[in-house]
Amino acid sequence: MRTLLQILGGLGLLGLLALVAFTLSFRTRFRPVQDAIRRFNRDVTNPRQLETAGRAGAWASVVHHVGRTSGTAYRTPVVAVEVDDGFLFALPYGPGADWVRNVLTAGSATLEHEGRTVTMNHPMIVERARAHPFFARRERLLHRLYGVDEFLHVGSPAAE
Repeated sequence: MRTLLQILGGLGLLGLLALVAFTLSFRTRFRPVQDAIRRFNRDVTNPRQLETAGRAGAWASVVHHVGRTSGTAYRTPVVAVEVDDGFLFALPYGPGADWVRNVLTAGSATLEHEGRTVTMNHPMIVERARAHPFFARRERLLHRLYGVDEFLHVGSPAAE
């Protein structure tokens, strides 16, 4: 029994150390870790999210955007927070994520959100102080923990 408890304690400690390393790597924008997470999300998480994203009650929405140089149409699952004049998106990878750069370059995109399709326009990067009042307390805590300081704000025609 003692050996089993030692093994479980050791595994717990390893898990805690991995979580601390992950958090510090994300906060400091350590590129190898962020690139590994992006690849995992692109290959594993995103395809699963896209099965339900955008539907009423779904956790994620879908941004439809076009590649800046390729012209290829893409679908990216995102968490969208609806505000009076459009939507906000937390940018854990910063404004350099491909989908964000595509939307900023095009000046517009389409969003599937809660079962409806919305045209988004006038994209702009905003700071945490401006965006945070619209996020739930849990999300604000996670943004601080992971060093998320930049957000994308887009307008929607219904809000204009």
